Amino acid sequence: MADEGGRRQRAFIGSFTAAGGPGVVTAAVTEGGALTPLSSVDGVLDPSYLALSADGGTLYAVSETTEGAVAAYRVKGETVELLGPPVRVGGSGPTHLSLADGHVLTANYDSGSVSAVPVRADGSLAPSVSDVLAHTGSGPHERRQRGPHAHQVQPDPSGRWAVSVDLGTDSVRVCTLADGGLTLHREIALRPGSGPRHLAFHPDGRHAYVVNELTPTVTACRWDAETGSLKPLAETPVLPAAPAGDAYPSGIVVSPDGRFVWTATRGEDVLSVFAVEADGARLEPVGTVPCGGHWPRALTWSDGCLYVANERSGDVTWFAVDPLTGRPERAGAIKVAAASCVVLG
Repeated sequence: MADEGGRRQRAFIGSFTAAGGPGVVTAAVTEGGALTPLSSVDGVLDPSYLALSADGGTLYAVSETTEGAVAAYRVKGETVELLGPPVRVGGSGPTHLSLADGHVLTANYDSGSVSAVPVRADGSLAPSVSDVLAHTGSGPHERRQRGPHAHQVQPDPSGRWAVSVDLGTDSVRVCTLADGGLTLHREIALRPGSGPRHLAFHPDGRHAYVVNELTPTVTACRWDAETGSLKPLAETPVLPAAPAGDAYPSGIVVSPDGRFVWTATRGEDVLSVFAVEADGARLEPVGTVPCGGHWPRALTWSDGCLYVANERSGDVTWFAVDPLTGRPERAGAIKVAAASCVVLG
């Protein structure tokens, strides 16, 4: 499958090398969204989360280790090549990264912080961070919320703000990024004990949805880009009934047309479908489908398909989505040991 510029589309899959993963896998995307593995590169430990530059020429990966680092790769046809050694992020256990204002931002789960690493003109990384913003606080969950645990960071749709989600403090932080420096603008509290993990913005730029890991729910919020503020509106369960065992939501995706939201839940191993109601302010459950594997860690949308990285079963499954109902239907899978993330471009 080719993009609008005629370039062959590629998928890049992250994995946990400490659990037998191959590192970063490059795959071809063919008709119907099917994946065909092309190559793998294992020069970085535990490249669990990936992000692609806007031009598709550079791939970035966290190294989810105690030392905590980020790496850049040049995309070259059927493979990727490291652009220099990984750069330490000044935080431990980075679980997510994104690109904003000429920097790579990382959310460092173990240390509870967000880091900024400058990106050079050629896409490579500066040798050190420009700033590290430490989170503070805790939550009521005795084991999981003894301190801050930043799990995700991304720019908002306006590009004015950096928004980080912290599972340990039950809050979302809104920051500015200027001259490489991160400054806290506002912290928004969510329900105590909910354990927010990831946030996805609605394409209208006025709503956002936060998937909560410690209580399997998703919180609809109103987003104001002018003031950099987030207002929780309604919380909806991701499962139709009480879980039989483990149930830890992970990924969340909003459809490009804003009509549907999907979440993935580990343990129950399902994808949940929601219809967006009340002009974005409320989610209505539509149903669930099996995720096609075990322990779905991440969920990605591209060209009418959902891609699921199933960590413990070691595969990536893709689903064709009915554009009228939002319901995913399993279309295929490939084996990738300890798969953790999929990005396409």
